Amino acid sequence: MLVLLLYFSLNTLTGQEDSTGVNRNRLNLLIAGGSVAYAGTMTGLYFLWYQDYPQSSFHFTNDGREWMGMDKLGHVATSYWVGRISYQSLKWANVKDHHAIWIGGSMGLFFLTTVEIFDGFSAEWGASPADLIANVAGSGLFIGQQLGWGEQRISVKYSYHPTDYAQYRPDVLGKNAVERVIKDYNGQTFWLSANIHSFLRPGSRFPRWLNVAAGYGAEGMLGGSENPEEYNGTELPDFQRTSSYYLSLDVDLTRIPVRSKFLKGLFNIIGFVKIPFPTLEYNTGDQFRFHILYF
Repeated sequence: MLVLLLYFSLNTLTGQEDSTGVNRNRLNLLIAGGSVAYAGTMTGLYFLWYQDYPQSSFHFTNDGREWMGMDKLGHVATSYWVGRISYQSLKWANVKDHHAIWIGGSMGLFFLTTVEIFDGFSAEWGASPADLIANVAGSGLFIGQQLGWGEQRISVKYSYHPTDYAQYRPDVLGKNAVERVIKDYNGQTFWLSANIHSFLRPGSRFPRWLNVAAGYGAEGMLGGSENPEEYNGTELPDFQRTSSYYLSLDVDLTRIPVRSKFLKGLFNIIGFVKIPFPTLEYNTGDQFRFHILYF
């Protein structure tokens, strides 16, 4: 569905824009590469998340309070960054800016809508209205800034550190290091990273690359809405589920002046990662903590 929508939308608009210099070869390369990436991602996602669970008729579920909101922030971040990278890819093909914003910026929403369809046919989950709202929020954050400011002053970012929780429920939180980066919400933190220079007066000498970041994370979670008492007949520890709020600095890699096109492209791709910095934390266990470097 996403690939067909991308194909017909781009070919319709570029049929009207050839005189403006749309690079057809690059555009066709994007469509072909996007098709392969989409099919590969959906196939991998099926085997990672869905193959071990029974299927059902399509249905909705109310999971707005599960995982203490961490999965919803994951939807916001994914929708935002798929849209951002899609926009940059379309600009590489010389697609007119207005069309690149709306079509590229919406790609995350369409991509994650496919995931919701998968969820809707899974007996274990179900399509989530809260997820759909989060998907719209991520795409809207990118599109709104690009239309209003012509740049991304506030980015959604992600960081991760390994935890001990996954060992208790590896089927849910990940059986290996790669799976845990995606599944173990206890080790994930999502950030809003704001570029300071972009809000200052023109000509300011403040470092263009330095950001301030506010983050949210949670831990103590062995289940979605509550922690189970046992797993495969083994009693589980009684962990306290807590939320944490963070204040830190960050680096906007895309604003570091480099001449290398390779580095510019690399910085755009890995820009979703929050750079470790000294960080102040407050959690709902009424504790302040200071981290020399927080991942």
